[in-house]
Amino acid sequence: MPHTEGAGGRTLPTTRAPAGETVPLDEVLGELVHRRDEFRRLRYVPRDFVVRLKQTGLYRAATPARFGGEPLAPAEFLHRIERISEVDGSTGWVASFGSALTYLAALPVETQERIYADGPDLAFAGALFPPQRGEETDLGFRLSGRWKFASGCMGADLLGVGMPGDDASAGKPRTAVLSPEQVEIVPEWDVVGMRGTGSFDLVVDGVEVPREWTFVRGGEPTVDDPLYRYPTIAYAAQVLAVVGAGVARAALDHAKEVGGGYTGVTGAPKLADRPYYRTEVARAEAALRSARAWFYDISEQVWATVLAGDPASDEQNADLRLASAHLAKTASDVVGALVEISGTAPIATTHPLQRLLGDALVPKQHAFLGPAIYDAAGAVLMGLPSTSPGFR
Repeated sequence: MPHTEGAGGRTLPTTRAPAGETVPLDEVLGELVHRRDEFRRLRYVPRDFVVRLKQTGLYRAATPARFGGEPLAPAEFLHRIERISEVDGSTGWVASFGSALTYLAALPVETQERIYADGPDLAFAGALFPPQRGEETDLGFRLSGRWKFASGCMGADLLGVGMPGDDASAGKPRTAVLSPEQVEIVPEWDVVGMRGTGSFDLVVDGVEVPREWTFVRGGEPTVDDPLYRYPTIAYAAQVLAVVGAGVARAALDHAKEVGGGYTGVTGAPKLADRPYYRTEVARAEAALRSARAWFYDISEQVWATVLAGDPASDEQNADLRLASAHLAKTASDVVGALVEISGTAPIATTHPLQRLLGDALVPKQHAFLGPAIYDAAGAVLMGLPSTSPGFR
């Protein structure tokens, strides 16, 4: 198994995709249909399937081209994550962090050279909260603490933990990058949605992290590719919101499929023969498609701005954040509405809509997509400072 040099000069095993192998996404999705229940039982997506995702190019889609990456336009990457999420939200959530390498673009170039020495297919997982202040040393920071929500950590090549901002970072939070051997993973993850994301806790005990292995989240990139001029935090919100869209699409497809065949034990008409059922499915379809259309439209607008060599404006960033929060909430509302009109069947724990209901809840509850984002976006759109830290 190949190795790369990690933080502090240590080596770590990697799960880089074999050189020259490219696998169609449809092929991997076919495998996912048969393995998604396994991932829910495990509570994480295992390394072997992360390798399969890497073979589709997802984990080089945000790697700098100079290091062998094949950066994708944000909308194209988002479409791929949405497709995965239609099959399994947890796997879509884990795959979405193929975009997280945009964070690593703020590391010194020399550090990135070491990170990508064995190839561009890198899985990075971060547990950023609660931020833990490290003890400053001559080399960097000595870290101890416990961080939550390290989605995808079981298949990651590198792990990040959050630190509070300081004067040198203009108050923006930092992330320290570590190799898995420097971290203890605690499998604490008992949830109603996204059970397979492996969003476990990370524990670090007295590890010294060199300063060049830390970066400011949303900081200026040291590599000048167009993707790294696209708003970083907004992109991080988009990749999570679009998971909800995929989950909602799966719920709508299920509702339309069973509508023509399901009859309740009372002998009532089939679901599709009930006006309220047809009406609510149509409303849900319209709501989801409308939210998606704006979501992708603003992404393409901002990407065009970046490709033209101009920075994304504060208003464009606010639109990205607002469209993401709106899509996440709409997706959750859609699944909830479909459960409400589907009779008693969805009360069974094994019913597909129960899984989808829990999965759709998670994106809209995320800090990047919650109610505070509406206030922050509204402030910016009215010419006021953002009301949310780290909004950009």
